[in-house]
Order: sequence, then structure tokens, then C-alpha cells
Amino acid sequence: MQIYYFYVHAASQQMYIQLQPIVNVEPEFTWVDCYRDDVIHRLEQWQQDVYDCTQLRLNELHVKDIQNIEHPCTFDTMDDYDLLIFRKLITPTDQIVSGENALEEHERLFGLTTTPVSFITTNNILITIRERGNRALENYLTRVQTIAAKPVDEQNKPRKMAASALDLQLRLLNSMVDDYLDLRAPLSKRVEFWQQELLQGNRRFTRWQQLFQENMAFQQVENLCEEQIDVLQELRGEIIENHGHAKSKKRVGKQDIILVRINDLVSHVERIQKYTARLNNAIQSAIDLHFSAISNQTNENMRILAIITAVFAPLTLLTGVYGMNFEFIPGLKNPIGFWIMLIVMLLSTAMLILYFYRRHLMGRGERSVIDMLAQQHKNQHVNLLWFLDYEPIKQTLKEVEKMTRLK
Repeated sequence: MQIYYFYVHAASQQMYIQLQPIVNVEPEFTWVDCYRDDVIHRLEQWQQDVYDCTQLRLNELHVKDIQNIEHPCTFDTMDDYDLLIFRKLITPTDQIVSGENALEEHERLFGLTTTPVSFITTNNILITIRERGNRALENYLTRVQTIAAKPVDEQNKPRKMAASALDLQLRLLNSMVDDYLDLRAPLSKRVEFWQQELLQGNRRFTRWQQLFQENMAFQQVENLCEEQIDVLQELRGEIIENHGHAKSKKRVGKQDIILVRINDLVSHVERIQKYTARLNNAIQSAIDLHFSAISNQTNENMRILAIITAVFAPLTLLTGVYGMNFEFIPGLKNPIGFWIMLIVMLLSTAMLILYFYRRHLMGRGERSVIDMLAQQHKNQHVNLLWFLDYEPIKQTLKEVEKMTRLK
């Protein structure tokens, strides 16, 4: 348990930090940082220590919630304090012990692991309960200790410190939300990997189980962000209804600044949620393109088979006709009948191939899709008098029309 005392300078009215209480001077607010192993191993002693420092008696149900490592994000209010449980993402930079040596086993859902951080807040007290190795909070603690080691007049020069317990709580929450913002780069790489795997054409895609788990991981992040947004909205509503939580005993806190900080946190979480939803949609689009490519390949194979069938259909007809067992068949005893029939078969095959090629049904034509659709639209109208477009017949018809007019 670590205790930090925040005081207001009498002359400059600036905040400064002390590691030990000042005699006969009441602090603006006090930050009590606790570890989960103290709550788990020596619960009664921890409750007594908290009471000695803050004069707070915690509700038994709230103590059980703090002990539950899988408790979801929640916000609850009491007459004496507010309880907020926020789940922090465990990143590779965190030094939280896991595995057999861990104090408690974290549930790993589709590759993501989170840990609860509990905040107990009053108008002049902030109590945090966290695990050892929490990088976000320990970095802030290191900064607080560095500031406390400086002289009182120089502590507030680099950056303004928290003005109330609720202000400090929001700053800690902001540092934890930043870990979720760091998810964007690795998640984008994972999406690019699955897009390449789905859209490659040299082998069949078989990793559907891993892709399903990846998709569920995105949904897990979205659900977690939704819980966090609900908790922050409840906290915002409590501040609006009861402004006493946002101000200390001596100084009147600015409610607008606190609300701006909460709105900023909600905005960050919503950005993560929307970004994850876009990545999930990108994977769904890649899956749709994958099945579209498979369908296109199947249609291409069927097209080739249909062309082969159409080319060999006249040959099959001719061989079927001349394969009938009749005594008298034209050309049956002709010495060049075989060659005539072979030439007819070759000519019919060549004409069909030429026809399919001109219709862009064979090969890879360079015509655009619009031109092909226009051609198909044009060919929908069958011209039964096509022979009239023949040039000599056109000239003859024109001469006949002139003679008719002269008469």
C-alpha cells in the first residue's frame, strides 16, 4: 500500500505532492494505491489499513466485486463513496505475472487478456486496487514520485497536477485507455495477413477455425468498449446529478472540465470501437471476395466445358448420322466421302471457334465490361431479315425502289 498526499500551496494556490502527511495541514485529497495480493491474502488486515487511512468502511458486496478477477466493468454509488471497476488490457509491456506463478488465472478470450482495476472515490480520497506490473499505473506512479522528490515550488511547473480525486481517477483511466489505442497497429497487420490468406489463388484456404477466433477477438474488443462506454456514461450522470463528487472540501471544482475529460475518454473508447468494427468489416469483405473468386473460378470452368461441348456437338451429330445402320446412305460408297465429311467437320469446328472468339467467349479480350454488356443488349434483338443487309441485295432493292417511283 502506497499513500500520496496532495496539498494546495498557501501562496501560489498550486498543487504539490508529499509522501508523508504534514502536521496540522489537511490535504486536498489523498491517493491510496493498493495491490490485489493484499486484498486476496489478507483481506481483514487490508480493510483495517484502509479504514485507518481513510475512515471508510467498504460494503461487503463491493469487496467481493473487487476480489473477483473476472468482474466486468461496472459503476456503483454509495452514500460514502463511488466504486468503479475498469478492465485494463494486458499488453506485452505489462509485467503482470501469468501462468502457474500467477496469483489468479486470467481468462484469455480469443487472444485478449484483461485485468480489473478498481477505483473507490470520495471528494477527498482515491483508492486504487490493481495488480503488480500494471504498466499504465506504475508509469504514473513513477512520475508522481519524481514530482514529489522536487521542491514544492517546482512541482507544478512542467505540467499541472490533478486538482481533485476524481480528476486523478480520470487521468489514470486515460492512461489505461491509451493501451487500447495501441491495438490499432497490430490489429491492422492481422487484418492484412488474413486478407492475403483469403485472396491468394495458389492454394486452398483451410484456416477457417483461426479466422473465426480472430473475428471473435474483434467482437470481444467491441463488447468491452461498449461496457466501458456505459460505465463512463454512468459516471458522467452521477457527476451531473451530484457535483459534490467532483469537488474537494476546500475548493470548488469546475464541473465543465471534469465533463470534458469524461467526454474525451468516451470519445477515445468510441474510436477504438469504430476502428475495430471497420477491421471486422474488412475481414468480412475479404471473406465475400474469397467466395466470389471461388464462384468466378467455377463459372470459368463451366464456361470452358460449355465451349468444348458446343464445339464437339456438330461433330457428334455428323458422326451419329453417318454411324446409323442403314443400307443406303449418301456418300457411303464414294471414295472421297470420308475426306469430304472430315473437311465439313473441320470447317464447322473452325467456324464455331471463330464465332466464340469474336463474341469474347474464348481467350482474354481487352474489351471493357460496358462494351460486352452493350453487345449483349444488342444481340438480344434477333434480326430475321439479316440477309437484306448484304450489299448486292441492298443495291438491287434500291434500283427496284427507283423504278417503282418512276412508274
